[in-house]
Amino acid sequence: MSTVHKETERNYAGALDHPLPAERLPQVARVRTGGTERLDAVYFDTPDLRLLRRGVTLRRRTGGHDAGWHLKTPGEDGSRTESRLPLTDGSPAHPPPELLARTALDTRGRPLAPVVHLRTRRDLTLLADAEGNTLAELARDTVSARVLGGAPPAPGPAPAPDAVDWVETEVELVDGGTGLLDAVEAELHRHGLDRAAQQSKLGHALAGRLPAGAEAGGWTRPAAGGPAVRRARSGSVGEALTGHLRVQAAALRTLDPAVRLDEADSVHRMRVQVRRLRSALAAHRRILDRTATDPLDHELRWFGKVLGRARDAEVIAGRLGGQADALPPEGHPAETAARIRSWSGARYREAHHAVVRAMEGRRYFDLLDAVEHLAARPPLKRRAARGRAEARRMLDRQRRRASRRLDQALDMAPGPQQDDRLHRARKAAKRARYAAESVTPFAGRPAARLRKRAKGIQQPLGAHQDGVMGERGLAGIAAAGPPDDRSAFGLGILYARQRADAARQVKQAAGAGGRLTG
Repeated sequence: MSTVHKETERNYAGALDHPLPAERLPQVARVRTGGTERLDAVYFDTPDLRLLRRGVTLRRRTGGHDAGWHLKTPGEDGSRTESRLPLTDGSPAHPPPELLARTALDTRGRPLAPVVHLRTRRDLTLLADAEGNTLAELARDTVSARVLGGAPPAPGPAPAPDAVDWVETEVELVDGGTGLLDAVEAELHRHGLDRAAQQSKLGHALAGRLPAGAEAGGWTRPAAGGPAVRRARSGSVGEALTGHLRVQAAALRTLDPAVRLDEADSVHRMRVQVRRLRSALAAHRRILDRTATDPLDHELRWFGKVLGRARDAEVIAGRLGGQADALPPEGHPAETAARIRSWSGARYREAHHAVVRAMEGRRYFDLLDAVEHLAARPPLKRRAARGRAEARRMLDRQRRRASRRLDQALDMAPGPQQDDRLHRARKAAKRARYAAESVTPFAGRPAARLRKRAKGIQQPLGAHQDGVMGERGLAGIAAAGPPDDRSAFGLGILYARQRADAARQVKQAAGAGGRLTG
């Protein structure tokens, strides 16, 4: 697994021929030399420079104190997050699988190839405090860049050169704050140094080679002839929804590499984000152009089902495995738990493999494009210009829907049909909760109240559904093993326990439902 380092740095065109004065820089007591490094780096990107267009760089660097593979991704605060792996991961021509997974969302599945070879002589100056701690590093970089075959040709009649040399200054914080960066920048300005036009060396080397018509954001433009897109009016329900959709789309993007790398709980969190997006589209359907959102909802539903199979196996392993560990001796807890975890683990691995396979396909990448498109400019109708009253009407519809679904389930006798109805009621409560989140704090107390009360229905019905799934899982585990296995009795004990709290859970949900309508 890579190590992660957050860096805050600024680049300037040109370099100083004399050291900065310590007395003009806050907290700096001494300016001293940091020696010279010779760096050799090969940068990777797609043929159409999708990483560069997203502000992402991937390189393999030798020389210096941090030789290895480096993946840099931009942060919202101007910083960058750098993921590092040793040189032994991957090969000179092929990045490590982990970094391929972390860039798949940006490359949209397109292959990576070497695009630029950089050689840099780095002369370091260290800005230190009175205790000798390094606050910032100032680097004079003399760079020689050669464009490689994986880069696109320069558009236009005058091609960009394949080799370019330049000198720049890079200032990176170590233990100092942004105030020091500002002070250093002021000193550099006094001596004629301005921010570099490109804040990465890769961007400098490939200046002028971005494909014609390419967008910095990387997503596809709306098709010509599509529905008109309105901008959200300030203080409107459309503005509240737009902000919510952007948060959810960003969260979905963040979770993509985590799911590919099978990080803990990532499948569950990704599934929740899919549900939040679907709930927002469904709850706000009166202010959205459904000719644009219905196809997206269909694709989100498809991907949610793909994630659901892996998540169900996770739930069974966690719930039943934990219960098996607590069995009495006659239930053979060790054997029973091992059998459960082996069965559910095999199904999780198979399901997770299917998730990753889906995430490598065109359908998934088209879904991501559509989500980013939606977040950038939702297809709002005129009704979206209305204010809090419209949001509260939406919340009332979701409240009534959840209450109706719950009443229908409670009117049925216990059994498989009621289980199905309770599951539907749970989903309706969850949609109401997520709908409330989409307009909080815009809609005020009604949104906060609905969110809390819908969660009061969702949680006990979620536990009830886990019991239903536990019964089904135990039946499958028992059927898959030999009948004389010592764990069979333990499986039977667990099966009998799955509905032990069912009546209490249904009663708890009913009570929450009463508060929902009160």
